[in-house]
Amino acid sequence: MTPPLTTRPQKEEPMSTFIDIHALHTLPPSNINRDDTGAPKSAIYGGVQRQRVSSQSWKRAIRKAFPDYIDAENLGERTRRLGERVFAAAKVISPEVNNSDLQEALIASFKQVKWSLDLVDEEGEEGTAYARSKYLAFFSKRQIEKLATALLNVEPGKPITKKELNEILDTEQSVDIALFGRMIADTPDFNVDAASQVAHAISVHESIAEHDYFTAVDDVIDAEGEESGAGMIGTVEFTSSTLYRYATVHLEGLASNLGDATSAKQATVAFVQAFVTSQPTGKQNTFANQTLPELVIVQVRSDRPVSYVNAFEDPIVETLGRRKIAAERLVNEITAVSDAYGFSADRTLVIGVGELGEVAASIGEPTTFSGLGEMLAEALETSGA
Repeated sequence: MTPPLTTRPQKEEPMSTFIDIHALHTLPPSNINRDDTGAPKSAIYGGVQRQRVSSQSWKRAIRKAFPDYIDAENLGERTRRLGERVFAAAKVISPEVNNSDLQEALIASFKQVKWSLDLVDEEGEEGTAYARSKYLAFFSKRQIEKLATALLNVEPGKPITKKELNEILDTEQSVDIALFGRMIADTPDFNVDAASQVAHAISVHESIAEHDYFTAVDDVIDAEGEESGAGMIGTVEFTSSTLYRYATVHLEGLASNLGDATSAKQATVAFVQAFVTSQPTGKQNTFANQTLPELVIVQVRSDRPVSYVNAFEDPIVETLGRRKIAAERLVNEITAVSDAYGFSADRTLVIGVGELGEVAASIGEPTTFSGLGEMLAEALETSGA
């Protein structure tokens, strides 16, 4: 006789809260993110070439937009020039600080954790050499200040303890470090797992780059009437597309990185706001492609993040009314995924321009950009973090 099945007591899993941001964003002729040949970046998806804007490019744009929505003191810097930043902070504390001693102590301190810093002297003057990392790394402003203070409190040229260095670099992370993470290949103990993910934006239709042939006239030669024709000629590649953009934030992961749930909620609101208004600046002066998303859908979820990019696996071929068709595709995909998997957002907020807002009205609460922050903050107050 088969014994009855028994079940083990289930461990209660900690609640997870995810904030998904979806946007349709149309760009006129532009080249906001180019490859090594100067062409707009692209990708094959659904069997056709699409315009692509890399996640790295848009993450930097988001970081550059952060000061509009969050106190700059809560942000960090990504740099190799650690020595210069520490020296600047040290001078504020002790104007008579000896730079040579400070850089020697900084290099010795980081050597203890196998993080190699090189002494670089670009000015060729005594006392102007600075310690630099071999790779870009994120540091919060508070971490830089604490490094400067610690180095000033030890004997000139001597390192701070390994334990103290660990404590400095493992605490008081900035919002951008907490969101985007930090990876140090040589010293993984200082790595920070990113609490956000940002997808490569892709066009919802086929997108082939075009070439702009241009000429420039030499004003002096033209005024003197010495010769006719161009002083130089060249070409610039560009394209125009409606992009699908997606990102997600893990609220509890962000709270863990920042060490504070309230700060995590504030940072999440700032991230969403910066995601909406940011745009990479490649060739901005040439094309003036200053547009905003025409549809933004923000979903607070307690199940898992969900991208709806597959709504556009079959490329949109219509050229007139393409934005509205893209909005209808996106809304249909959200509904179909929810019906098939039973996944549904706890709360959905929608910003829509004109008829696109009407298309998406059935899936969430309509709002404006000015009202989005308050409504999202309210939604996060009832979440798990």
